[in-house]
Amino acid sequence: MKNFIHILFILVLCSCHRKEISKNDRATYDKAYDFYDISQSDSAFTYFNKAKDELIEKGYYSFAGNSLVIMGIIQCEKGDYYGSQETALSTIKYLDEKKDSAELSANYNNLGIASQKLKEYEKAIVFHDNAAKFSTDIRNRLAQINNKAVSYYSLEKYDSARSILNKALSSPDLKKYPTTYYRIYDNLAYTKFLQNKNYNAEQELFKALKIRDSINDITGLNASYFHLSDFFENRDPQKALFYANKMLDVSSKTKNTDGKLAALQKIILLETPENSKLFFKKYQDLDDSLQIARNKSKSQFALERFGSEQLKVKNAKNEIEIFKRNIGLGAMSLILAGGFFYYKRRRKRLQRENESKIKENELKLSKKVHDVVANGIYQVMTKIENQPNFDRDKALDELEFVYEKSRDISYDKTDSHDKIEFHEKISGLIGSFKNDTVKTYLAGNSPNIWSDVNDTAQNEVYQVIRELLVNMKKHSQATLVAFKFEEKDHQIQIQYTDNGIGVPKDFSYKNGLANTVSRIEKIKGTVTFDTKTEKGLKIYISFPTS
Repeated sequence: MKNFIHILFILVLCSCHRKEISKNDRATYDKAYDFYDISQSDSAFTYFNKAKDELIEKGYYSFAGNSLVIMGIIQCEKGDYYGSQETALSTIKYLDEKKDSAELSANYNNLGIASQKLKEYEKAIVFHDNAAKFSTDIRNRLAQINNKAVSYYSLEKYDSARSILNKALSSPDLKKYPTTYYRIYDNLAYTKFLQNKNYNAEQELFKALKIRDSINDITGLNASYFHLSDFFENRDPQKALFYANKMLDVSSKTKNTDGKLAALQKIILLETPENSKLFFKKYQDLDDSLQIARNKSKSQFALERFGSEQLKVKNAKNEIEIFKRNIGLGAMSLILAGGFFYYKRRRKRLQRENESKIKENELKLSKKVHDVVANGIYQVMTKIENQPNFDRDKALDELEFVYEKSRDISYDKTDSHDKIEFHEKISGLIGSFKNDTVKTYLAGNSPNIWSDVNDTAQNEVYQVIRELLVNMKKHSQATLVAFKFEEKDHQIQIQYTDNGIGVPKDFSYKNGLANTVSRIEKIKGTVTFDTKTEKGLKIYISFPTS
């Protein structure tokens, strides 16, 4: 089910872009919108991705930016929140602040929603501010103000949330839009309750519910049922259970999986122990199905974007060959003007030189494409084919790595890390995973410790550390992560520690940990996983310096 605010922005976007563009040039773009309008979002994503490349090539940057905005919204609706953020951030460079304000507003709105889903509320506030700044529609602007307030009360900054919502309610234009009015009205009452659990918000919450029911605001009804269930949880558990069941009923009819999960969580807490077991089983089955569907979507989106970049690599190679051929033709024309005999001698020499250069570049580029792209894709395809239980998240990680390397090939870039000291690379990598909820610590990473470690070993160590950090971010729920480096008896010793959920004593290597072991074994090292730690995870890595 499409997010209500997303729908508002899509309606605005559909009314934009009246710039002259031929029907032929926008054929793929229009087909993408046709699929999106009938809720075939997977096909819509494919065609928007294709349209984006075509439009950029033809110089229609606003249309290309519009395509990327919808792609990001589709990813967000499918639960690919990190992918949605990446797509949305890449969109901004194609949009003009004056001419494309509606697209920018929709894009920042989507970034705000994705950030809220990831519980990155501080970021969400900034994005919603930007969305409101570029909004050309009063209804959308008021919706952004509401979203900003939701982020504030999620951060328990209730005074800020109430101030924003009170100001929004005083807007003379708001009552023209009852759906938006009662979203803000309901959220204000709920915020007052969250700030003071003794506050009696029943009358206000029920009023919002009644109006939403009368105007058939399904999304609003779900929110009202959730807020009323929350309000009555400690006052009247039976009423709380009643509203939780109403929310489950509406969510089931509208196929709102997130709403169903939220309702089931409430019901499990409020039902009798015997009934709670039945609802818990439903919750588990539904949550598993949702994760499978979202992982499938993430895989499709990653493969679509990777295929697009792979085509760019191929086109870049063809352009290089054409460019060089044109240079050769120009040079030969100048030589012909200088004289037939001189031309004859020069042509033979230039042909030999040009052929040598072309072959050299072809071999070089072909090797890069084969090593990075072909081998990378083949490795992932082989694992998917031969391992029925192959982790989709791991496939996405590996595809993303190949995607980044293929993009470097298209720009004929060398590894930018070569110009950076290895200890600085390590510090930068570990530091990049630090955020408001995860703190990283580093000890012993001095320049001298890596002086006797060869490039191959350094590369494997870098990949291992990245795999550990990615695994930590996805699975461990850790808030503290530490790395300690030490050289002893011509051995480099690395200790990784986090305070996450740890691993069971009988765990098997997967989700990147198998790669960690194989990489270290490749450089004649060892990896030890400490499963006796009561909380968190410790990993000891050791390998020879040369």
